Amino acid sequence: MICENIKVFSQNFCKNSLIIHFILKTHSDSDIIFIQKPFWIYICLILSPLNCEGKELVGIPNHFNWIMFLRNPTNTRDFPRVLVYINIRISFLCFLLHNDIFNHRDISCILFFNWSSIQFLLNIYSNSSQSALKYFKDTEVNLDNILLMTGNFNIRDHLWDSSFSFQSSFKDILFDIADSFHLELSKSTEYFSTRYSDNHQDSNSVLDLVFLCSDSTEFNIHHIHPDWRLFSNHASITVNILITKEQA
Repeated sequence: MICENIKVFSQNFCKNSLIIHFILKTHSDSDIIFIQKPFWIYICLILSPLNCEGKELVGIPNHFNWIMFLRNPTNTRDFPRVLVYINIRISFLCFLLHNDIFNHRDISCILFFNWSSIQFLLNIYSNSSQSALKYFKDTEVNLDNILLMTGNFNIRDHLWDSSFSFQSSFKDILFDIADSFHLELSKSTEYFSTRYSDNHQDSNSVLDLVFLCSDSTEFNIHHIHPDWRLFSNHASITVNILITKEQA
């Protein structure tokens, strides 16, 4: 079987578990959900040989219509800040989380099989110190067939945020990384901020970006949804990826 169109939903959920439950229940029309900054919730205490009171078991909300992919944490300070949900209706594409390529808590590299080839999607959260971008810069990987790189990059720059009059020193690093993956910055069909300030003294900003192949039919036509923010201060983004045999 093949799939010619994949709808991706992406949002920074700011460690709010309620919104994850809501999205999983209400966005069944999406094929893939990218989440940045999920909330790890306490589930119960489990037996532990190191602690007589037991060890806390924490987890991420799940739903029977979705398959969850996330990197296993090595310790309590290494919980992933990105995760991916795949709608079970496209599970025939044999999705895999490729930690052997990028083993980082802020990067989800998802591969799947379509049109008899392997294709990739990248879900990114880069914090204020840009640890994900620095990891990319120090990791030499020749990866073809990346269809999409999106997420929260925490970079303000006039190039994609007209309300901001300065340039970021991290922009060149980001664009070098995108160029190495043969991707270019895609612009939304409408201009909206993607991160909304909690106070009136700070301005809203554009921190969530989409990178696609420039010859993609979806280039410059993804959508930002500020009215879908719910309990997050980040707007959601939707991207429809049309996959042709020539792209595979």
